Amino acid sequence: MRYDEFLARVRDLGEYGDRQEAREVADAVLSVLATRLTPDEVEDLAEQVPGRLRDVLQENRVDQPGTFGVEEFCRRVGERTGARPRTAEWDASAVLATLAETVSGGELDQVLDQLPSGYADLFGKPEPSG
Repeated sequence: MRYDEFLARVRDLGEYGDRQEAREVADAVLSVLATRLTPDEVEDLAEQVPGRLRDVLQENRVDQPGTFGVEEFCRRVGERTGARPRTAEWDASAVLATLAETVSGGELDQVLDQLPSGYADLFGKPEPSG
């Protein structure tokens, strides 16, 4: 998927008014996601995303990833976008569901393996059983 296609998909899913809003939301969500994954996983993920999304992930990579759950994830997205919690959850879902369509199934599994239960819903995927 190309960068412009990624933003168009986020715009459609999130029902945003324009490409700029979709870009700001995508940047916010991916920057928070980068702080939640190991540096190696951020690099692996960055290899599969288009355009400047690669830079957003790499620039927000941390040595010691956070261990926060979905509620805190959405709170942090909301801090970056100025959105309320439910809106931030909507934003996260629009971006992460698009990300799930963009990367390989194996890469998505690796990302989800690093996240606690609840995150799969944001990616538009069922929670793994087991």
